[in-house]
Amino acid sequence: MQPQRPVPAPPRRTSRLPRSARRLQLLRAAQDVFVAQGFHAAAMDDIADRAGVSKPVLYQHFPGKRELYLALLEQQVDELADRVGQAMAGTDDNRARVDGAVGAYFDFIDAEGEAFRLVFESDLRNDGEVRAVVDRGTRHCVEAIAEVIAADTGHEPERALLLASGLTGLAESSARWWLPRKGTVSRDEAVELMAALAWRGISGFPRVDGPEHATD
Repeated sequence: MQPQRPVPAPPRRTSRLPRSARRLQLLRAAQDVFVAQGFHAAAMDDIADRAGVSKPVLYQHFPGKRELYLALLEQQVDELADRVGQAMAGTDDNRARVDGAVGAYFDFIDAEGEAFRLVFESDLRNDGEVRAVVDRGTRHCVEAIAEVIAADTGHEPERALLLASGLTGLAESSARWWLPRKGTVSRDEAVELMAALAWRGISGFPRVDGPEHATD
């Protein structure tokens, strides 16, 4: 069960905002409350208070707590997938891509607000829709990395996906282990260590068209 954390003090009541800006404001408030209390303990009253709006305003944007939670979860899995995708597209150097993929998980988990807890530690993870959203985000990250692995090693898609899944699992678990200890190991050193571990494994695979073409 997710332990409850203190919720930041609510802001003053806010003035009228454009609909898109109001939606973002409500999602930020919901993130504070859901991270602190979990889905089941959180109340729409808490979220409205945190956002500095009336409860009817909150319901104008989200018909219920579950819909609000799913919208927030969608936002966060898209954020993680975007970080990984940018790491893959930002360079042609495959070692740098591994560094970037690992770094994307570390940065997502270390981001302000601890939204990663909604993705990886949700107390609603047995819900089918929640699981589908998280699985979709994971799949996008894995597929982006697998495409690079397949090109680098020549492995067929299923094997590349397996390797990519291992890399994302390594990045996620190591980043979550590191977070409460980041005062003793810097982010850059932690990423370098884990990326080096992953790269030694991936680069050790000979290309399928012959060992003479093995990655350096």
